[in-house]
Amino acid sequence: MKPVKEAKKYAKMFIGIVGIEEAPKALAELSLVDALMAKSKEFRSLLVNPGFSAAEKENGLKQVAARLSLSDKMLRFVSHLTQTGVITALSDVIKAATVLYMEKKKKAKATVLTPVEISAKHEERLKASLKKLIEKDVDIEFVMDPSLLGGILVKVGSTMYDSSLKGQLRLLKDELIKG
Repeated sequence: MKPVKEAKKYAKMFIGIVGIEEAPKALAELSLVDALMAKSKEFRSLLVNPGFSAAEKENGLKQVAARLSLSDKMLRFVSHLTQTGVITALSDVIKAATVLYMEKKKKAKATVLTPVEISAKHEERLKASLKKLIEKDVDIEFVMDPSLLGGILVKVGSTMYDSSLKGQLRLLKDELIKG
């Protein structure tokens, strides 16, 4: 099975296990495990390497779960992913589960690149405009990008809205080339 399909399958399973209301907290817990896998080669090896027995993996997971304060549901879910060999696609499962959660809550996540800090007034105007445009509530993450000369770049899902100065100049150049 393709990793993307598996990630979607396990993301649906994840949402089914934790429920839609508990999903944000559970996603945060899974993200801790994913971050630890990225940071610690030993932990990743424990979960991925077939040389470790199931009992060793389970014991290691329990110790890590206690340190990270993982819930029993998350411990069982991570253990299941480890047993089935899908643990290597944990970041994909988290992304797919986040998308499912956002769809069910009729929300969208937007990343906004700006050259300067945005005031609360402008943030609210942007949020209202995006809500009107995509017809969903929007959670906005602001990222400061000093390489932008002016304007903003907004990414919602796979759609990019470019109102940056650089983007507008590129459009002008394309129009001039076309004649």
